Amino acid sequence: MTNNSIYLAQQLGEQLQQLGWSVTCAESCTGGGIGYAITSASGSSSWFKSGYITYSNEAKQVMLGVSEQTLAEFGAVSQAVVEQMALGATKAAMANVAVSVSGIAGPEGGSAEKPVGTVWFGFAINGDVSTACQCFSGDRHEVRAQAIEYALSQLSSLLHS
Repeated sequence: MTNNSIYLAQQLGEQLQQLGWSVTCAESCTGGGIGYAITSASGSSSWFKSGYITYSNEAKQVMLGVSEQTLAEFGAVSQAVVEQMALGATKAAMANVAVSVSGIAGPEGGSAEKPVGTVWFGFAINGDVSTACQCFSGDRHEVRAQAIEYALSQLSSLLHS
């Protein structure tokens, strides 16, 4: 957790309050780090609904409605999965906005197609979903910290546009 993450969460909260909206998060490789950053912001109880740590494929299916077929076809670290995670989280939490994250923080688990540091993000805003993929460098802690900051920053940017 960095001070920048907390600053970004506070900025996101101000935007959500202005819109009268709420947010939820569905996390895999960040292990609750986004939710932790958000709840570190003062007043977050007025705009943060809940967080889902869905580290296993089974949890993604049961808690967020990610289909077994999507997981089998594309793998957990994929555009299709983060889309379903984000939409499932907004539905489960009854939130306007969701951010979802699934990636390979390392040090093992990477492949030529999906190297360590590959992280997919889903952003659901009132039913519309956009995605992004980033490849971060560094050790496990650094990859996770960068993913948390990116998720908060990108969601804030999307709400601003």
